[in-house]
Amino acid sequence: MNLKTLASASLFTLLSLGAVAANATSAVPSSDASTPHYRYGDHLDVKRVLSVKDDQANACGVVNTRMDYLDSKGQHESVDYLTYATAGCHEH
Repeated sequence: MNLKTLASASLFTLLSLGAVAANATSAVPSSDASTPHYRYGDHLDVKRVLSVKDDQANACGVVNTRMDYLDSKGQHESVDYLTYATAGCHEH
């Protein structure tokens, strides 16, 4: 592998990571300030899931998702988090 190939591969990787990061930041929800955002490792007290909704049904990539659920005390709770949608990734 010569220097030109290595430099091209590095540039492509860097630009790809930048595009993924830009897509993730554009997917940040404009939701209620009262709805918490899930962070890896957070403990959720979920007894029953009521609904799971995505921002974009035909998207390909990172999208906002909201889960509404009942906790062990029967209280209605919601949490926002990011998921990877694949419905729009393939042409039919």
